[in-house]
Amino acid sequence: MSRVLAALRAACWVAVLCVFAQSVSAQSWNDDRARELVERATTRRAQQLADTALRDYHATAHGYLTFLAQVGENFPDPPKVVRSDELALEVYWRAPNLSKQRIVGRRDTLALPTNIAYHQDHLGIVQNNFPNIIRIGEGDEVRDVPHPLSEAGIGDYDFAINDSLSIRLPGRTVLVYELRVRPKDPSQPRLVGALYIDRSTADVVRMAFTFTRPAYLDKELEDISIVLENALVQGRFWLPLHQEVEIRRTGRWLDFPARGIIRGRWEISDYEINQGLPLATFSGGPEIVSAPARELAQHAWHGRILDSLPSDVRAASDEDVRKVQEEARALVQQQALARAEGASLSARKVSDFVRVNRVEGLAFGAGASYRAGAGIVPSVRARYGLSDHVLKGRLGVALRRGDGTGIELFGAREYRDVGDVAERSTAINTFAAQEFGSDATDPYEVRSAGVAAELGEHGGLRWRVEGTWERQDSLRVHASPAWGRYEPTIPAQPLHEERFALAFTRAAPVLLGGFETHFAGQLRGGATQPLGDDTNGDGSFARAMLSAHGERAVGDGRLVLEGTLAALTAPPSAPPQEMVYLGGPVSGPGYAYHQFAGRVGASARAEWRTSVPFFGLSLGPYGRAPARATLAPFATVIYSGNEASFAPDRTGWYPALGVGALLFFDMLRVDVARGLRHGRWTFSLDVARDLWPIL
Repeated sequence: MSRVLAALRAACWVAVLCVFAQSVSAQSWNDDRARELVERATTRRAQQLADTALRDYHATAHGYLTFLAQVGENFPDPPKVVRSDELALEVYWRAPNLSKQRIVGRRDTLALPTNIAYHQDHLGIVQNNFPNIIRIGEGDEVRDVPHPLSEAGIGDYDFAINDSLSIRLPGRTVLVYELRVRPKDPSQPRLVGALYIDRSTADVVRMAFTFTRPAYLDKELEDISIVLENALVQGRFWLPLHQEVEIRRTGRWLDFPARGIIRGRWEISDYEINQGLPLATFSGGPEIVSAPARELAQHAWHGRILDSLPSDVRAASDEDVRKVQEEARALVQQQALARAEGASLSARKVSDFVRVNRVEGLAFGAGASYRAGAGIVPSVRARYGLSDHVLKGRLGVALRRGDGTGIELFGAREYRDVGDVAERSTAINTFAAQEFGSDATDPYEVRSAGVAAELGEHGGLRWRVEGTWERQDSLRVHASPAWGRYEPTIPAQPLHEERFALAFTRAAPVLLGGFETHFAGQLRGGATQPLGDDTNGDGSFARAMLSAHGERAVGDGRLVLEGTLAALTAPPSAPPQEMVYLGGPVSGPGYAYHQFAGRVGASARAEWRTSVPFFGLSLGPYGRAPARATLAPFATVIYSGNEASFAPDRTGWYPALGVGALLFFDMLRVDVARGLRHGRWTFSLDVARDLWPIL
């Protein structure tokens, strides 16, 4: 036990001390090789627009324009699709620089209410690797950024040859240089990224870049990342093949981060070269136009949009786009990409302002934070219960980077819940606790001081480490509900604790057995010293927890599997607040809240989700709830072992069966379940779990 605890403690502190120890390899900027390549590429790009060999072309493009949403500090969960549009285009180009794109097919699906409207240039592809002056969002998002391979812009950037690559094509191999690009003056609107240049012809093969902060006209824009890939058509012309655009907006409502993401994915094919396109094709109106509604409706589609949507669209970020963002941070100072923010009202969720539970009764809270620049963020939160008459709060100061890594020093007095699995949203729990005496929390008091570090993403996992010195104590019921009565709180042991925790989450899904799987885990340990005259003596513990959620389409439905496993190793006098608690609407439907407590516990659920007819509902400008609902029969099982001394003797396996219904964009869920071993009928009504972090 002591060796495990010592190893965990050492790993935590090493991670905290090394969170900012990152080195960036040196670049040979603006050397003769780089300048010669840039000058050739700039000249070649100008020649391409006047190349008499390429007079015109016609192509087709197929793509998806998807709007996604993400919430929570550091956005621990993958983004959720809100709306997705599938588009089919006819693309026309004629020398010297005439372009026309016609939308001939368009369909959309609404997964959550939204009134989003896209800029017109998001509905088409990028021609000619952008003009000499780059604009995004019709000039509302990015405006007047000079192209690094233009006569006007070449002097605004530094260049460095980073690597040499080879591309194998039928009958030939193309050698390509990766050319890094950064602005000479990061305080100006410029791009940051990499250009991939054909070594022999100096043609642009690929572009991958983002922009400096001054380039963004919308203050809520977090970043825009663009990847343009070209293909060698007829063995001579590098023309658009694949394009990706990701636009991320991040706002803070009451200091709670919410991110909206627009992702465009395009595939361009079926080129017809030099067919003699008439000038009339390009006359009048904007570059991107739409066919009449009747023609759009006649376009032939295959399957449903969400079924054919590329899997990377649902991920936290596409791999190519993530590489653009990481390389941009390495090429310029963080401040050139980060937004400046000031003071704001702070809350982790709506219920931080008002909530009800059996310990505090009706409790009011608020908080504030100040983004002082250079990544320094002091913050304070407080809450006061009208029944326990105790002021709780947290005071911290953090140093945060643009890539999500950071370190924070903090002190707090708070009520911590023992559960590994949240069984109910805080908003619904407030109503249930106040009206019916049903409180799905098991808190104990913690007074702490410590340091926490967000380590960023490594190996596909986002890591967090925390070390604290704590004083813990039990709590008692102070409030009374309108009807019924509250259950007693857990008999938490009063103690001092030196605590270390290492947690990880997997935001981007990993494919396991055909299931798109997300998982999270935590390893923590502590050295404890009981308070007062307690005769249990000193002790230490180590505890591990792993949870996973996987989904896969099967026929017309989806199979959902999820589970949680936790275990504690400790002396016989282990504190009750470190036990494994299970039971409730999520971990154990059909059984009472935290009916099971022990040193080992596991919960598993298998659920089948299928669409059934239901009545629709108009939401005005936010769309219409579909006339469908999701029926979700499920089976669960709980295992509890090495029961706690204060809990009833309930070891072994406890199965249950139930059925759920997800209504109105799957935002509302109703469950009925029956525990099959010493269980009962249970009923639960709650909002979708995706909304719990903000409610």
